[in-house]
Amino acid sequence: MLLDNQAFAAVAKLVASSAFVLLAISAGALTSGYGTVMLVGLVLSWFGDAFLIGTSRGWFLLGLVSFLLAHIAYVTAFVNLGVARRWIVSALLPVLAIAIGVLFWLQAYVPAELMWPVRLYTAVISLMVITAFGTLGAGATPLIVTGACLFYLSDLSVAALRFTEPSLSTYVLGLPLYYSAQICLALSVAASSNRDPSKAPRKNAPPGNR
Repeated sequence: MLLDNQAFAAVAKLVASSAFVLLAISAGALTSGYGTVMLVGLVLSWFGDAFLIGTSRGWFLLGLVSFLLAHIAYVTAFVNLGVARRWIVSALLPVLAIAIGVLFWLQAYVPAELMWPVRLYTAVISLMVITAFGTLGAGATPLIVTGACLFYLSDLSVAALRFTEPSLSTYVLGLPLYYSAQICLALSVAASSNRDPSKAPRKNAPPGNR
């Protein structure tokens, strides 16, 4: 019965993760530069979800790498969409303070051999949140910064579950935060279509090709 429950939970997780990938495609991810890079991030997240179904340290590291690459894709998409430097500078110190606090909290629980991968991941996801605030300052949809912040909170839940072993499963909070984050990021594709530089008309293009 336990194995059946675990298998059902794994299938349900991958189905749910496939939903946010399909949502991005339906929102027009394949028709814009921003959408394409966001889709790459969402697909990498799908693989991260698949890897984290496993419970061994090796599967955890594969999941960590997949999500790290996903956040790099998100950062690339945000920067290409356009960011306001003043908003990035304003977000830098608060996000950095939170990241340092999280790492200080985790150092008592994370095995020594995983500490540097966790530090690197924390730095990259923090950068993702900072650049998300930059897009908001540049006039982009609030869905981007909302998704980034929800993702950050969901990862705190995953860290608590993996390393601190709380009595109450943090998936009760973490999974809703995570899927809400990915849905926001997927929906940002449609909301950002009018700002995507790849869709800007070429100045010297013939009228019929614009």
